[in-house]
Amino acid sequence: MCAIEATPLIQTDRLILRRPVISDAGELCQLANDLGVAGMLSTMPYPYTPKHADEFLGRETHWREPNFAIEHREFGFMGMIGVSEKEPGRPEIGYWLGRPFWGRGYATEALRGALGWMTSDWRRKVVWAGHFSDNKASGQVLVKAGFLYTGDVVLQDCLARGQQVPTRKMVWLA
Repeated sequence: MCAIEATPLIQTDRLILRRPVISDAGELCQLANDLGVAGMLSTMPYPYTPKHADEFLGRETHWREPNFAIEHREFGFMGMIGVSEKEPGRPEIGYWLGRPFWGRGYATEALRGALGWMTSDWRRKVVWAGHFSDNKASGQVLVKAGFLYTGDVVLQDCLARGQQVPTRKMVWLA
């Protein structure tokens, strides 16, 4: 019997991007249960409970769409980065890091690692992303990774805030 690993192992200088596993639940719950994190994502609930972590880690979508746990070689689990393709041929990448890991270049490093894999192994030449207009740090991460603003601003749901938030759309070309 042959099994295909949908989410491969990606290594950068400081990080490992790997398939999320159920043992990540405790750290996932601790880092995600922060309105500063959840409030910058469209689908993350707040407060974030152990039940949410278990449900997320048990989802079968990890086999269909690449979702990576971001792990620091020394500090362990830090956050997540994932790709969804809601429209065929239009992959959109999203990511988050726990607050203790902000401002150290980890998000940019993880994003560059994932983009490298997407072009070499997954053969994608265009990747989409977006960030809430009030999340300038995420915009900077995307720009550092080579994303360009499209000029489009759309309203996107934010589960944690319970409202729609203006979202600036961006594109990355290989």
